[in-house]
Amino acid sequence: MRTDRIRFDRQELAGAFGDIGTDLPLLLALVGTCHLDPTSVLVCFGLAQIATGIRYGLPMPVQPLKAMAAVMLAKKLGTGVLTAGGVVVGAAMAILVATGALQHLARAVPKPVVRGIQLGLAITLATLALKEYAAADGLRGYVIVAVGFCVLFLARNRKLPVPAPLIVMAGGVAYGLLTKADPSHWKGAFGFHLPHLIVPKSHDWIDGALLLALPQIPLSLGNSVIATSDTTKALFPERPVAVRSIGVTFAAMNLIAPWFGGFPTCHGCGGLVGFYGFGARTGGAAILYGAAYLAAGLFAGPAFADLALVFPLPILGVVLFVEALGLATLAADGGAPDAGIAPWTIAVVAAAVVALPYGYVVGLLAGTLFHVAAERGWIRVAANNPETR
Repeated sequence: MRTDRIRFDRQELAGAFGDIGTDLPLLLALVGTCHLDPTSVLVCFGLAQIATGIRYGLPMPVQPLKAMAAVMLAKKLGTGVLTAGGVVVGAAMAILVATGALQHLARAVPKPVVRGIQLGLAITLATLALKEYAAADGLRGYVIVAVGFCVLFLARNRKLPVPAPLIVMAGGVAYGLLTKADPSHWKGAFGFHLPHLIVPKSHDWIDGALLLALPQIPLSLGNSVIATSDTTKALFPERPVAVRSIGVTFAAMNLIAPWFGGFPTCHGCGGLVGFYGFGARTGGAAILYGAAYLAAGLFAGPAFADLALVFPLPILGVVLFVEALGLATLAADGGAPDAGIAPWTIAVVAAAVVALPYGYVVGLLAGTLFHVAAERGWIRVAANNPETR
């Protein structure tokens, strides 16, 4: 199938794996640590990907909410609290969209500040890829990473029968099956399974709002909505997606999926760059990616943890690092012609540096303040020009 909005070809199939480095490990950790129902998590996650691919006709990613996942893993909260927190996040975004506040917030954040947030996220992802994933199998892990990068680099501009990312992924599966697979764990784990309805208790709503929704909303505004909309303008200038549209689908996903055991989700600029970097240009990649999760949830949900654990983390590190490189290149976008190099650079660096230890909200605020100060001449960067000495 091939249209301007949705294609199913070798490029879209390769691009479908562009965000697996962030999604798969996080979903694995949540299912294993918080005892979430894997069928519910996978089915809802897959359906959200498919719906997003159809809605936008772009490789628009769906990702687990990061701040919410961190709190869930740290406190090992239950499914009732998770459902309540997800619905509250969705309701909050719906209110921001309906009142027009979301669009006003987006216009208030300068473009270089968004680029700085993306640069901070790129540094975080690259560090995670090298320190956690690449080192997961010791020396063998670094060898796997090196081989993966070589395959991607050597095949980058060659018309291979199979896309290079698929070769890397298939190699990872083969390695995992040969070294880690234990078929005895899979007995009785296959079959047809469906998600189940979850109704939070009264105290779950309070915990969900305070523990999960409150720290997540600011992060979602910066990275999931504003930065993602800006990234569509950079990668798909002929088909940009407005912040209001992203806010609508964000709200819809989280007002529906958590009731059926789905983990709350968002869109993300890193995932969009990951899809794009591996070749995706239409919604076909998101549909194919979602279909894989949907099939795994419906027919192999209970075996998800065991099946996914055979896949080597170093390969996921390769995917994650490619995504980080794509994000980092966006920071070099020159900005408005009248903005000047100094204000642009100051805002990008300030937002990235502050966001790394203190989070995206503080990074947004700091970057905006530095951008205003630089444009008004309160902060200056001395040029390294020998003629001025």
